[in-house]
Amino acid sequence: MKNLAPPPSGRLLVKRDGHSITKVIPKPVIIVDTREQMPYEFTGFKNWIGGTTRCALDFGDYSVVGMESLIRLERKSLTDLISTLMQNRERFFQSCAGLARFRYAAILVEATYEDVKSYYDESLCTAAHPNAVSGSLDALEARYGIPVIYASQQRPLAEEKAASWLSKLFTYWYLETNSMGRVLQTGGL
Repeated sequence: MKNLAPPPSGRLLVKRDGHSITKVIPKPVIIVDTREQMPYEFTGFKNWIGGTTRCALDFGDYSVVGMESLIRLERKSLTDLISTLMQNRERFFQSCAGLARFRYAAILVEATYEDVKSYYDESLCTAAHPNAVSGSLDALEARYGIPVIYASQQRPLAEEKAASWLSKLFTYWYLETNSMGRVLQTGGL
């Protein structure tokens, strides 16, 4: 196993005119869909996330309080992804059409691209071909403009990716909607 860096321990740094304004920016509260069976709790990311609340979402598994009409993140484990694409394909494509209506939407796969493209062992109980799965994801991305985020089968890494994605989008949105400019640091990103 690789020696992975731990998640950052501090908040996302936001500066204006060389001075930190990080403390004036609230941490996002993540909405977790009530139907999400194995939800991320985000407790290990208190530096980025202000908490969670459960609510039924029309599309996706996660959103952010205040951004409900703007953001959705759909989470798929590798097993769920394969079965959804092979057995519930039409329903999943309809769900992706709904996700595409959001300004910020993504499908987070709890697997690397290498995992998706590798032949599946018996534990996944599928005869699906890796090219069918990866090709379907490419088709969804091309058809609906929804990026696919390949994370990790290691749940903590996938949860970190979700926390980072949601918190950064929230921060940029907060800065933009409060007339602070859509940059983290003036003169930078």
